[in-house]
Amino acid sequence: MMKKIFVTFLYSFLCTLAFGQSKIEKTTSAIVDEGRMLYKSEMASWYGTDIFLEKFSERRDNIGGYFSYTDRDTTKCIFFSNADNPKVIGTISFDTSFNVKNANVDGSQRDFTPDELDLYEIRKIALAEINSDDFFKTYKNTNLNLIPIISKNEKKVYVLTGPQNTGIVIIGNDYLLTFDKKNKLLKKKQLHKNILPIKYAEGEEEILTMHTHLKETGDFITATDICTLLLYQKLAKWKQHIVVSKDYVSLWDCKKDKLLILTKEAWDNIYKDQEKR
Repeated sequence: MMKKIFVTFLYSFLCTLAFGQSKIEKTTSAIVDEGRMLYKSEMASWYGTDIFLEKFSERRDNIGGYFSYTDRDTTKCIFFSNADNPKVIGTISFDTSFNVKNANVDGSQRDFTPDELDLYEIRKIALAEINSDDFFKTYKNTNLNLIPIISKNEKKVYVLTGPQNTGIVIIGNDYLLTFDKKNKLLKKKQLHKNILPIKYAEGEEEILTMHTHLKETGDFITATDICTLLLYQKLAKWKQHIVVSKDYVSLWDCKKDKLLILTKEAWDNIYKDQEKR
């Protein structure tokens, strides 16, 4: 009950701070946009895999891999062959609703588009890095999911840890690989130094969940955090998720899909005021 009272008080208080957020919002809006992009890619991969295996089960042995990307209002999941010079062997396209009934299924074989070829190449390099470098950690009952993206002339591959079992949301053990214009790997970074599995019970609402960031992870919620929350928050019935770093607190409203940033000092003052009540 105390948690619910605190959250209610907190969000009413935050409304008075909204006008001072413009400077911070410019910094974090790019994080949210990238998180949404990762979310769309993962959603297309989730549903696209199910649809492709159902429609083209005879091609299962010919699958070399898959990846997803957003093209304007459409997100596509493409499957490529396991040949030395792979071809696209299936394309599943989704509108913004991700309603599988509206998905466009194209089983024709074709060449990669130039952008798809770049996505394939950086994904291939990232996968080779994962398989050859113990910098990338793996845990029991989890998968490492690769999300290649090209946006604003930047080429990146995010690596998320996904659960194999239901009833678990995994925060952390995620990575970012960046590439130059010629698809040469420039840098690899571990975003969260740890892994946090958060259990949820189906049908039970959770008012507030949270995790903390070490200095290496950064001041604000990450794009991978946003992606994970968008993927699981409705299923887990979460209302708010809070990320606490040394200097800032990121508050994600799971109902409205909105982010608010507070300084750690303002957050501490709110908490102390609530304890007095």
